[in-house]
Amino acid sequence: MQESPIVLQHGSGEPDAAVIWLHGLGADGHDFEPIVPELNLPPEWNLRFVFPHAPMRPVTLNNGFVMRAWFDIYSLDIGSQVDEEGIRDSQRILEGLIEEQLDQGIDSRRIVLAGFSQGGTIALYTGLRYARPLAGLMGLSTVLAPADTLERERSEANLSVPIFLAHGDRDPVLAPELGYRSRALLERLGYAVEWHEYSGMQHSVSMQEIRDISDWLQRVLG
Repeated sequence: MQESPIVLQHGSGEPDAAVIWLHGLGADGHDFEPIVPELNLPPEWNLRFVFPHAPMRPVTLNNGFVMRAWFDIYSLDIGSQVDEEGIRDSQRILEGLIEEQLDQGIDSRRIVLAGFSQGGTIALYTGLRYARPLAGLMGLSTVLAPADTLERERSEANLSVPIFLAHGDRDPVLAPELGYRSRALLERLGYAVEWHEYSGMQHSVSMQEIRDISDWLQRVLG
């Protein structure tokens, strides 16, 4: 059974927008909680942040150790095989969370899907295939996977969805080249990608990145 996500609210009124934010490998839904106040969003906004927990599963790359993971990882090499079944399982989890927001009265055009690393892969995979238009997609230090199915599976509803991609140029976990390839594929397919690269940043999030995320959120939800 899927665990209940962490839910935070910005503003005192009934939320009219939502950000569903997925953590990376081995973390949990609490990982990005501290970023919410650091975004310094307009105080009059009423916005719900949803931070789900990935299922516990063995991860091949980590010698089968059981940890929170949105899908299994066989290798971090460029072009390596990906766990498509696990990705689709997490797609269903995320789509369920979107439906919960719709049931609470939030329009799909006011929902942002975001994620870091593995979570970013799921946010992009799900959002680009989702049948209703979304406010935006955000992928931090992540990779688009699997890359070869998007063109035939993508949804007409989100062909013009705003996409925020960010990567550190010193990332030792997911090489910057993976980010470049993801951006290039999305741009080749006609998506509007806002690319941010941070000098000296590894597999993490920087204060400048948080400021850039805030600016972007204020544009797509403003």
